[in-house]
Amino acid sequence: MENSDEGGFVAKALGFPIFTEGETFQELKENIVDAVKCHFEPKELPHIVRLHTVKDEVMAI
Repeated sequence: MENSDEGGFVAKALGFPIFTEGETFQELKENIVDAVKCHFEPKELPHIVRLHTVKDEVMAI
């Protein structure tokens, strides 16, 4: 999960072709659940999803 250049957040799965985005962090989490449910068959659905946050920050020196 990382901040989008256009605003909001984007998320992608490692090892699976799952990508989604949201304007808010809450919307992103809801979209992740929807995307995972759309990708997997009910019997293959994972029980948990771990979010890894990436944040680039620029500081003046």
